[in-house]
Amino acid sequence: MNNLSNLNKTWIFDLDGTLVKHNGYKEKEELLNGVKEFFDKNVKEEDFVIILTAREKKYLKSAKNLLQLNNIKVDLYVSNLPHGERLLFNDKKNDGLKTSYCFNLERNEGFEKFLK
Repeated sequence: MNNLSNLNKTWIFDLDGTLVKHNGYKEKEELLNGVKEFFDKNVKEEDFVIILTAREKKYLKSAKNLLQLNNIKVDLYVSNLPHGERLLFNDKKNDGLKTSYCFNLERNEGFEKFLK
C-alpha cells in the first residue's frame, strides 16, 4: 500500500469473508484479523468507503453495529448483490497513475498481510 498516491481514495470492500467472518450473521459477527488495524493505518477521514455484500439488507444490522463499534469508516452499504464476480473498470490519469487495484483474499483470511 506504500506505492499509492496522496490523493483521497475510494475504498471498495466485500463484507463477508473479507471484513467479517463469512456467514457470521448466522451465529456471531466477528471482525477478521487485521481489519481494524488496516483501516486505522490506511483509510483517511476524507476517503470514501463502500461495502458490497450479497447479504439481504435485513441481515446487515449486526455487521453495521460491529463495524461501528470498531470505528470502521463506512460511507455506503450496497446489499443484495449477485454472488458472482465483481468487475471494476477505471481510467488511468494522464500522468500514468493507475486509478484502480484489485486484491483477492482467501475467505476469512483477514488483513494481517497488508499490515507489514
